[in-house]
Amino acid sequence: MSNKKPLIWIIDEEWPDYELEKEILFGKYPDCDLRFSTYDYQKDLEEFGKDADAVICQVYAPIPGQVIKQLGKCKIIAVYGGGYDRVDVKAAKEKGIKVTNVSGYCAKDLSDYVMAAVFTFNKQFAFVQGALYEGKWGAGAVEEKGRRIKDSTLLIVGCGTIGGMVAKKAVAHRMNVIAFDPYKSAEYMEELGVKKVETLEEGMRQADYVSINTILTAETTGLITYRHLALLKPGACLVNTARGKVIVEEDLVRALEKGVLRAAMLDVISVEPPTYEEAVFRCASAYVTPHISYISKNSFDELKKRTSDNVITVLEGGIPKDWVNQ
Repeated sequence: MSNKKPLIWIIDEEWPDYELEKEILFGKYPDCDLRFSTYDYQKDLEEFGKDADAVICQVYAPIPGQVIKQLGKCKIIAVYGGGYDRVDVKAAKEKGIKVTNVSGYCAKDLSDYVMAAVFTFNKQFAFVQGALYEGKWGAGAVEEKGRRIKDSTLLIVGCGTIGGMVAKKAVAHRMNVIAFDPYKSAEYMEELGVKKVETLEEGMRQADYVSINTILTAETTGLITYRHLALLKPGACLVNTARGKVIVEEDLVRALEKGVLRAAMLDVISVEPPTYEEAVFRCASAYVTPHISYISKNSFDELKKRTSDNVITVLEGGIPKDWVNQ
């Protein structure tokens, strides 16, 4: 790159520090101009952002087409994470700007969360506290006995990098694992010890547990509706670590309140960050965690390093492996 003093603009409200990014970026470009903004960045866009050579943004940062059109020098929008649904990737492509994500960086962490949720439901941790307060002890404290883990069926919706890691861990626990993913072959799934189901409906009918691991696209938005949830076995539980909008949230709340499924562990919901007025927070059988399933020191380090490396690769004229708007 001829310009060894690039302006790199970070848009974020998540991280407490940027020491690793600074180490990497200043290591390559000692004189680079590193600027920071919150999600309310319109003033900064006008003052300096329009001249940025690279933008690094958190997954929650909105980067619509009208903003992208104002980026006169930008070569890359590098997203901190796997999801890039808040970036207008089409507008970026038309502008000649590469968009990158960091796919699969937290697969081990997300799959740990899924299996922890399965065990939480299976061993009744999520359900028995109320019984204890009611003075119930022993078998009388358990309303639904359920099946042993090894005799249970897990449906994985989306069997890519993360879904595949969930599958490996579930298979290790001798669960019967099935998966719905139109883009993965039966042979690929067979290598994971997983049986491919051709339709979501077929998978729902068999499932004791459902793990949502698909990316959010126009095709997967609202993929799971009340109609699908109504097909589940009695006592079935659902875990979502993907994106909240994959499920029609009002349908999920309705299904939980009607007892169509027993419980849901949700690390993602439709509106993030939430207002906390959402109906899901008033649903007793919905267990919501604040989008933390991906978090570990290891995942943070990999995320920050790969995001920074994507920026350098593009600024140096290379092709990043995480390029999503080709």
